[in-house]
Amino acid sequence: MVVWGLQWVIRQTDLSYLYMWGNGVADGQWYRMITSVFFHTAFLHIAMNMWSLWIIGPALEQLLGRWRYLGLYLVAGLAGSALQLLVAPDTAALGASGAIFGLLGAMVVLQRKRGYQLGPILAIIVVNLVATFAIPGISWEAHVGGLVAGLLVGLGLAHAPEQRRSLVQWGTMGLTLALVLVVSLVGVAQIPG
Repeated sequence: MVVWGLQWVIRQTDLSYLYMWGNGVADGQWYRMITSVFFHTAFLHIAMNMWSLWIIGPALEQLLGRWRYLGLYLVAGLAGSALQLLVAPDTAALGASGAIFGLLGAMVVLQRKRGYQLGPILAIIVVNLVATFAIPGISWEAHVGGLVAGLLVGLGLAHAPEQRRSLVQWGTMGLTLALVLVVSLVGVAQIPG
């Protein structure tokens, strides 16, 4: 009963101005690229994303530190929005899944660098990608964009030389963010104005 009630409240709330929607971004509503990463309209969607954060978040945050973890999350979320802007600007989407995929992508690179088994994390990614493409209405663009950004940032996080660790890690995030900006600008330029 409580779940149904929460679902009803969420559906009655107009969150349309928070959605990632390419035409809105092209009209100057750039905030949509980040608000879409923090809001959801379905209880199950937010529950799954929060469960994922609860499972992988603490270990990844402990490994990276609070600020690198937050930077990774934001860059991956923005990358998901950017790919959606480029590929599906007429589609409206909402949810943190792109950022979650980014965390998973970075975790693959970090675990590989440390010699951990990749089977479990790769299985999670594959199952989620299959669901992404099999279930109608899911923004595969946000998921794939976040995953690719997570892999890229993960490379800088995992392979930074000790003497220049911070510079390389933050530089990798900055370069990935610059790539996200370029993809976003190309996406906006293709939208008829």
